[in-house]
Amino acid sequence: MAFRRSPSSTWTESRGKGFNPVATALSESSSIHSDVLYHLTRDVSRVGLEPLSYSIPEAEPDKEDDWNEEAQSLLKGHSMQTDDKIPVVSPSLRAQDNNEGLHFSDGRRKVDYVLVFHQRRHTSVRSPASTSVSHDRLSIVSNGNFPPSRGSDGKEGGGGGSGQVPGGEAVSIGEVFMELDSGGGNEAAEPADHEMHLIRQEFEANLLEAGLEIERDGEVKVHGLSFTRLHAPWPVLCREAEFLKIKVPTKTQRYEIKEESAFSSSMSSVWRKLKQPFQPKVHPQDHGPSKFLTHCFSRDKLHLYNITSKDTFFDNATRGRIVYEILRRTVCARTCQTIGITTLIAKGVYDAAFPLHDGDYNATGHPEERNDRQVLHEEWARYSAFYKYQPIDLVRKYFGEKIGLYFAWLGVYTQLLVPASIVGIIVFGYGVATVDTNIPSLEMCDERLNFTMCPLCDGACDFWQLSTACGTARASHLFDNPATVFFAIFMSLWAVLFLEHWKRRQISLSFSWDLTGIEDDEEHPRPKYETILLQKRQRKQKNKKKKKKKKNLPVKQKDGTVTEKDRWRRKLLFAMAAGTPVAIEKLTWKDRLHGYCINVSSILFMFGLTFSAVFGVIIYRITVSALMAMSPDPETKSNVRVTVTATAVIINLVVILILDEIYGAVAVWLTELEIPKTETKFEERLILKAFLLKFMNAYAPIFYVAFFKGRFAGRPGSYVYVFNDYRMEECAPGGCLIELCIQLSIIMLGKQLIQNNIFEIGIPKLKKLVRTLKDKGSAEKEEEEERPPQQWNLDYALAPFEGLTPEYMEMIIQFGFVSLFVASFPLAPLFALLNNVIEIRLDAKKFVTELRRPVAARAKDIGIWYNILSGMGKFSVIINAFVISFTSDFIPRLVYQYMYSQSGTMHGFIDHTLSYFNVSNFKPGTAPQNSDHGDVTVCRYKDYREPPWSPDAYHFSKHYWCVLAARLAFVILFQNLVMFLSLVVAWVIPDIPKTIVEQLKREKKLLVDLFLREEKDKFQLIQSLFGKDTPVAPGGHVLPPGQGFPLPGRYSTLPQYPTRAPTGDGGGGGPRARCRAASFSLYTRKVPPSPRNENSRHTAV
Repeated sequence: MAFRRSPSSTWTESRGKGFNPVATALSESSSIHSDVLYHLTRDVSRVGLEPLSYSIPEAEPDKEDDWNEEAQSLLKGHSMQTDDKIPVVSPSLRAQDNNEGLHFSDGRRKVDYVLVFHQRRHTSVRSPASTSVSHDRLSIVSNGNFPPSRGSDGKEGGGGGSGQVPGGEAVSIGEVFMELDSGGGNEAAEPADHEMHLIRQEFEANLLEAGLEIERDGEVKVHGLSFTRLHAPWPVLCREAEFLKIKVPTKTQRYEIKEESAFSSSMSSVWRKLKQPFQPKVHPQDHGPSKFLTHCFSRDKLHLYNITSKDTFFDNATRGRIVYEILRRTVCARTCQTIGITTLIAKGVYDAAFPLHDGDYNATGHPEERNDRQVLHEEWARYSAFYKYQPIDLVRKYFGEKIGLYFAWLGVYTQLLVPASIVGIIVFGYGVATVDTNIPSLEMCDERLNFTMCPLCDGACDFWQLSTACGTARASHLFDNPATVFFAIFMSLWAVLFLEHWKRRQISLSFSWDLTGIEDDEEHPRPKYETILLQKRQRKQKNKKKKKKKKNLPVKQKDGTVTEKDRWRRKLLFAMAAGTPVAIEKLTWKDRLHGYCINVSSILFMFGLTFSAVFGVIIYRITVSALMAMSPDPETKSNVRVTVTATAVIINLVVILILDEIYGAVAVWLTELEIPKTETKFEERLILKAFLLKFMNAYAPIFYVAFFKGRFAGRPGSYVYVFNDYRMEECAPGGCLIELCIQLSIIMLGKQLIQNNIFEIGIPKLKKLVRTLKDKGSAEKEEEEERPPQQWNLDYALAPFEGLTPEYMEMIIQFGFVSLFVASFPLAPLFALLNNVIEIRLDAKKFVTELRRPVAARAKDIGIWYNILSGMGKFSVIINAFVISFTSDFIPRLVYQYMYSQSGTMHGFIDHTLSYFNVSNFKPGTAPQNSDHGDVTVCRYKDYREPPWSPDAYHFSKHYWCVLAARLAFVILFQNLVMFLSLVVAWVIPDIPKTIVEQLKREKKLLVDLFLREEKDKFQLIQSLFGKDTPVAPGGHVLPPGQGFPLPGRYSTLPQYPTRAPTGDGGGGGPRARCRAASFSLYTRKVPPSPRNENSRHTAV
C-alpha cells in the first residue's frame, strides 16, 4: 500500500501509539466533518493492511485462511457500525399503512429523498470455499496526514523519502491514496460489487454524520432493486435553510399590495372578476392582491416565524432541495476525490436519486383533502382545462422556481399569440376579400392576353400559356398583398413587446416568489471534470517524480564518491520544494484543445450535411420535374409543379425530423468533449450548440426557397445546368412567395404534430408499456409476496427528469417560424397558438404523471434562452425586410405603379414584368420537339431584360436596376424604422413595474418595523422577568429603580445583570456575566446555578 500526502495537509502528532485517523475530504461549502473513514481505515489495518508510511505490507502465504476469516469479521463489523444507526424495515412492517409510502415505518417521519441501487450480493466478501480472497487495497483520499510510523524510518521496507508502489514506482508526498484492486488476478464482477457496497456504506455513514436519518428494507435480495429512504430532521432543516438563505413567512398577517392609483385599483378588481371563471380551483392562492412578509431563515430568529408544525413548516419541495444539497456536497473518499450523489450515480454506485411525489395523482375523497399533485392533475394537467389559467404559484411550489418560470414564460408567450393570431387572420381575410379585384391576378387569368411562355424544360417541354397558372396567382395574392407589409412591421414590434412584457412578468414573479436578492448557489464540478482533472494530476505527479529523480541525483566524482556539497544541495532543494505552495489544479484551454478542434470540425461537418440534404432535395425536384414533363399523360404534365413541390416538402420534413434527433445527440457529445466544469456551463454550451444545429436544420430549406431559388437559373438560351443535364429550377409564375408559404406551413405543422403526438406522447407511453411488461414478467418469475407498491416503487417506474432544454428548444424553433418568415405566412401565429394550448397541457401531464419529481431548483430568470429570443427578434426584422423586398412582388408593383404606369394603376403590370425571347436563339436540342402551339417565334419569360431586337439583347434593362435600387432602399428603411420603433417601445415600457419598486421599499420598511417591535417586546419581557425581584442595597435599603438594573445603552440589546455585593455568608462572589442575545424560546428556561469558574461565563435567562 502506498500513501501520497495531500498538498493541503500538514503533519499532525500521532494519537497515541496506534494508527492516526483519516479526515474525510470535504468540499469548501461543507460544514460537516466525519471520523467514519477513520474507523473504516482502522478496521482495514487489522487485516494485514497496516498503513506504514512508505512500506508495503505483504501477507504471509501460510496465513491466508486466517486472513479470510479476519476480513469477513472486519467487514461484518464495519457493516454493523453503520447498520446499527440505520433502521431496517421488515416486509411485514413496510406493508403497513404509512400514508401511502410517504413516511418511514413509524408513520411520522417523512421520506424526503430516495436512493436506489441494484443489490448484487448480500455478503461483502466471498467465502474461502468459492475462491481465494486476495488483498484488497482501500481507495482513500484524505485531507488528513500520516506521520511516519515507528517501523518505517527508511531502514526497512522501501525506505527513503518516497514510497514504493507495487510496480516499483516512487510515490511523492502528495495525496493519500490507498488503491482498491484485486491482486489475485480474478476479474469477476463480484469484487466491483463489493467495492460498490463499501462505497455505499461509507456514503450513507457520512449522511448519518451530516444529520440525516436513513431507513432501508431488511429483506435479503441477491438481485433486484433496493431503496434507501432519507429523512431530514428539524435541526438539519434549520441549519441548511439558514445556509441556503431560504425565505420563509413571518408571523405577521398578509399585507395588501397597493395599486398605483384608485383608477388602476378599480380596473384591476374588475379584471379579476372577469377572469374568475377562468381561474383554476386552487386552495389558498398566493397570487392575490396580498402577500406574506418573508425573511431569510435564521435559527436565531425562530420566534419571528409562524411555526405551527415543524413537519409542515418547510414544504416537501423545500425539504427535498435541502436533502439534495447535502447529498450534492457529501464526500465519498473511496471514489477518488469525488463529491456528491451525481458522481456516484455516474459511476454506477447508485442507479437513481429523487424526491417523492405527494402520493397518487388520481383525486379521491373530499376536494379539500387533495394533495398538491392531485390538484395539479385536476386543474392543470387535463386537456379539458385548456381554457383556464395556469396555477403558476402551485407549480412553483411543487416543482420549484426553474420549472415554474418555464411554464410562466410559455403562458405569457401563448397569451401574446392571441393578438398576433387575430391580426394574422385579418391580413389573410384581406387577401381573400381582395383576390377578385386584384388586377395582376386578373391579367394572369385572362386568356385573351395570350401570353405564350417559354418551355419549363429542354426538349420534352412545350410552350405554355400563362393563364394556366391562374390558380397559383390567386393563391399568391392571399399572402402577397399590401397588408403583408403592415403585418411584418406589426410582428417585429410584437416580438419586442413580448420580450418587454416577459421581463416585467419575470420581475413580478421574482417579487411574489421572494427571489429578489438571491445569490447563485455554489456549484460543484461535474463528474467527468473531476475524473479528467484527477487523471491530469496523476500524470503531473508522475512526471514530477521522474524529474525529481533525475534532478536530485548527486553528482558523483570519478572515484564514485559523493561530495558533502552535493548532499547539502540535495537537502536544500528538497526542503524548498516541500515549502512551495501548491497551485490550485484546474483544466486549461490546452487540456480542452482537442475537444475544441473536434467541436469546430464536427459543427462544420454538420452544416455540410444539412446543406447536402437540401441540395439532394433540389436534385430530386429537378429530376422529377424533368421526368414528369416527358410523360405522355397530359394530367401528369399539368400537375408537375404541385406534385413536385408537395413531395419535396414532405421529404424535407422527414429529413429535418431525423437530423433533429441526430443533432441533439451530437450536441451532447460535443459538449462533453469540452469538459465544462459545472452543470450551468454545460447546459449553456449544450443549448448554444443544439440551437445552432437545429436552427440550420429547420430553416435551411426555407432560406433556400426564400432567397436562392430562381435567382441563379439563367434565361432561355443560357440556362444554368446541374451535372450538365438538368436545368436549375425556377419560381412559379406567381412568384416564390407561395412556395415559401407552402414550405413553411408544412414544415411547421408537420414538425409540431409529429413531435407532439409521436415523440412526446407515443414514445414515452411505449417505453412505459415495455417497462410494465418487464416488471410483470420478473414478478411472475420471482413469485414475490403480493403487497401494495410503495410510493418510491411507483416513482422509480417513472421516467427520469432530463432538464428543460428540449421543451425550450421546441418553443424557440416555433418562435422562429412565427417571427422570421411571418411575412410569407400570416396564419403562423394562429397555428402556433393552437399548438401551444395543447403543449401546455401536454407538458403539464408529463410532469405530473409521467416523470419523477425533479429537485426544486431556484432560478431568477430563464437564462440564456432570453438572449436567444432577443437575438431572433432582431434577426427577424432583417429577414422580413428581405422577404418583402426580394421574395414578394410588393416592390416591383410599387415601382411600376408610381414610375411606369400610364394611368397610375396596376393595369399592364404582368406585361411589364415579362421579357421577350426569340425561339431561334435556343441552343441545339433545347427547343421543343413537338409543339402544339403552332409556329411560335417569340416566347415570354419573367425577368427584366432587353428584348432580342435591342442592341444589348438579353442584358438587364434599366427597369431591373430601378427595382433593385428600390428593394435595397426598402430594406434599409424598413430595418431602421422597425429598430427605432422597437427602441421606443422598449424605452416606454420600464423593465421593473413601478408597483414592484414601491412594494420592495414597503417590504423593507415592514421588516425593519417587525424587528424593532420584536426587540422592544423582548426587552420588556426581560425587564419584567428581572423586575420581579426588587434589588436590595448592602445596608438593607431598597434601591430606587434604575440603580440595581442599569438601563441598556444605545447599542445594547439586552440589559446587564446587577453586580452582587460580597456578603459574609460566603455566597457566590463574582459578578455575573452579561446576557448574550438569544432567541425568544430561551427566555422560558430555568436559570441554572452560576458557574464558579470566572473564566467561563454563561448567563441563562
